[in-house]
Amino acid sequence: MTVVRALSAALLTLGLAAAPAAADASPSPSQDDRSAPTRAGTSFRTATEIEQGQSATASGSTGDYLYWSFPADTGQRPTVEATVKLPETHAPQTWQIDVYDGLRRRQACQYGTQTRTAAADASSVELACVLRTVRAWSEPWADDPLPGTYYIRLTTTGVATADLGLPVGSEVRVDSKDIGGSAAVDGSLAQPLVPGVATKPEKEQEDAAVLAGLEPEDGWTSGWWSDRWVWTAAGGILAALAGVGGYTLTRGTGRPSRVPPSA
Repeated sequence: MTVVRALSAALLTLGLAAAPAAADASPSPSQDDRSAPTRAGTSFRTATEIEQGQSATASGSTGDYLYWSFPADTGQRPTVEATVKLPETHAPQTWQIDVYDGLRRRQACQYGTQTRTAAADASSVELACVLRTVRAWSEPWADDPLPGTYYIRLTTTGVATADLGLPVGSEVRVDSKDIGGSAAVDGSLAQPLVPGVATKPEKEQEDAAVLAGLEPEDGWTSGWWSDRWVWTAAGGILAALAGVGGYTLTRGTGRPSRVPPSA
């Protein structure tokens, strides 16, 4: 009974420890209440900032490059979706969505339709790109997604000359899935990859001209916490309790009786 009570107490402690982490992972309703942007930038430096869970719209012309930026933190797997509303009359068009990190490295899509060709009678075209999970740290030579600013670029890659300049409408949205401790790594960045601040010395960062000012609502975690800590501690507790229980079951209930020697 003692072992059973100890196991119950350990599992209760585990549940209480994991509850705050699960609550923090839920999206904040305040993000949807903010006014959504109605324009897009024309370069990395002029990219329009958007929050995760927020839809942004913009008007443009066929052949333009449209840019948005958003923050992504450790353990998140961002999904970028875009819808382009095409003019009533047009030739077949090929549209593409690309995502770049704070170092302007193009990030590969894990899955999703990144490029799609719209038929001549299509009124719209939908694109999607699911990125790999953002890591807290990576080797310098690798191109793994790291916490910081990410850029969305929407444009046409194949369009008839007669269609250049025709008006189009666009809508983009970014959502993320929190992967948790399964994607945790040992190590973290000193600063998130936010252009204008990440590469400056610490004493200059307060006065640095930050090109992307958005950050996650709870700030940058930089990999200091993950639910892996909870499961590691729980595994240690359960292993210790299993050892105590095994010892209790195998040691016996008393001293063995002594048998007198035979004559």
